Amino acid sequence: MTTGQTVRLPSVDRILGDAACLALIARYGRVQTLACARAVLAELRTAMLAGAVCEEGASIAAIAAQMDERLQAQARSQLRAVFNLTGTVLHTNLGRALLPDTAVQAVVEALQWPMNLEFDLETGKRGDRDDLVEELLRELTGAEAATIVNNNAAAVLLMLNTLAQNKEVIVSRGELVEIGGAFRIPDVMTRAGAVLREVGSTNRTHLADYANGINENTALLMKVHCSNYAITGFTKSVELDELVPLAAKHAIPTAVDLGSGTLVDLAQYGLPHETTVRETIEAGADLVTFSGDKLLGGPQCGVIVGRADLIAKIKRNPLKRALRVGKLTLAALAPVLQLYRAPDLLAERLSTLRLLTRPAAAMCAQAQTLLPLLEGVLGLQYVVTAEAMKSQIGSGALPVDQLPSFGLAIRSAPGSRLSNPLGVLEQRLRALPCPVIGRIWQDTLWLDLRCLEAAHETAFIAQLAELSA
Repeated sequence: MTTGQTVRLPSVDRILGDAACLALIARYGRVQTLACARAVLAELRTAMLAGAVCEEGASIAAIAAQMDERLQAQARSQLRAVFNLTGTVLHTNLGRALLPDTAVQAVVEALQWPMNLEFDLETGKRGDRDDLVEELLRELTGAEAATIVNNNAAAVLLMLNTLAQNKEVIVSRGELVEIGGAFRIPDVMTRAGAVLREVGSTNRTHLADYANGINENTALLMKVHCSNYAITGFTKSVELDELVPLAAKHAIPTAVDLGSGTLVDLAQYGLPHETTVRETIEAGADLVTFSGDKLLGGPQCGVIVGRADLIAKIKRNPLKRALRVGKLTLAALAPVLQLYRAPDLLAERLSTLRLLTRPAAAMCAQAQTLLPLLEGVLGLQYVVTAEAMKSQIGSGALPVDQLPSFGLAIRSAPGSRLSNPLGVLEQRLRALPCPVIGRIWQDTLWLDLRCLEAAHETAFIAQLAELSA
């Protein structure tokens, strides 16, 4: 600002009457646009007192441009699409399972129309929202009945509160897991009003340990899937088919928390075997809980299947209403379950399974295409190579098993003058219009291409040029 120059700010009325601001009013509404105009003017007044505003910066055109930029930022959703190149397919922090097209379309329809969520179209009377998917779940799991809540932690909580409030639940010490977000089995039991009775040791539990733990206050024998770790070496655990006869002898139900439950044998798709829900039911479990948004490949929810009398009791618990799911979850879940009726087409149609079974050759070819493009925008400060790497399923499923994958490895070039070059690049990738999320490990930024499908490759390439800015 030149000494002695007088800068006058336009009035709010003049700003709002300008053509550019009238367009903003049409897009964002008068109330929001007016508040933005006042905020920009207040900042300009403060800057003027410090002598930091020139006449051009105080023009209506400059103010309108600032308002446009600010209103766009305010309107942008905090929940944004990202490219998941972490190598973890079911990434909890990135939303876990991607829904297949049939589920997406069902959710769109449910958003736009009233639905028979709790309305029986045959009788014209009130219905039960679980009925929308219960028959499918019975067919796919072999269970007598099923109910749905908002996630698997809620399923465990509801089951324990219903069947074991103020009573004991026997669990092997080696199965007292903690998963993400400080979810611990002992803490959930406490909140559910159940009393934990640990048996065995961390690495070895025998059937006699369960037998010796049973007393007149025992309500449940429970097995918990060690979903996020594995104990190896001198170990012993009691299998379900051993535990069921003991529970039956004492007329005590057996419950299994599978965590990331699967409805099909993954081995038929070239993946490691994971015990299915049906196998667990057939082994004699009275109740099984599992997630809908992990290996099942559906929306976030928790599923409880098992004996009809126990499910009925669980559904009568007042907590069920607090933990129930809405129409969008059910609209997404039903089409996903329908896909399991055609297991021969599942690897093509179920997004999660398609990503888990993606051929390494396809990722290798994709890496060769992207390599020169990334080299061109990053310049001489980085070295980019196409390399084999390992993906993981994620979300506690098969914690020690890895999938052969392929992608791009980025390292700092020898003699680079940048401070923390990989950290800087990782931040720049996250700042792209559609953020790219990789992982830094062993002085390398890894971009695993398993989850970058061909349909999204063009959009990924289109924004790479912004890295050179």
